[in-house]
Amino acid sequence: MEKALNRVNSLWISRKAREEFSSIGEDITSLSSAVEEKAKWIFNKLKGKEQKPLPDLLRDYGLPSGIFPRNIICYEFDERKAKLIVYMPSVCEVSFKDSSVVRYATRVKATLMRGKLTGIEGIKTKLLVWVKVSSISVESYRSDKICFTAGVNKTRLKDAYEIPRDSIRVEEF
Repeated sequence: MEKALNRVNSLWISRKAREEFSSIGEDITSLSSAVEEKAKWIFNKLKGKEQKPLPDLLRDYGLPSGIFPRNIICYEFDERKAKLIVYMPSVCEVSFKDSSVVRYATRVKATLMRGKLTGIEGIKTKLLVWVKVSSISVESYRSDKICFTAGVNKTRLKDAYEIPRDSIRVEEF
């Protein structure tokens, strides 16, 4: 009986140790990614490239400024190719004031054009299940609706996305 208990105990300890090592590995990866992106940001600052805040960039392109969470690490935007990459500290989600929930991967890629984000990689929204968002658009500058394309078009009130909100960390995208 004692041998069986020792064996069960050692298996349990072994499993817990693996979980902890896995968690530490994920934390190190996240930290490494954050340091790398901050280094890029500092390098661009030293080169004299001043970058406007992401909410201002989104507003300049006719999109609500709160589509992305407030606590992003940084972003890259290539105006010539219209490519936008936004870096998050971890997989996270935001609950908006219209009760919608959007989940973000640690890196979100998209094409940013006037009034829309297309070719999105790294955003999901909760319908009945989590569904990948392929585009986000506003019909016109004066429109009060925003459309999330996630297999189907889901129209929501634009004012729910006007202010960047804090995100909460989640385990998986």
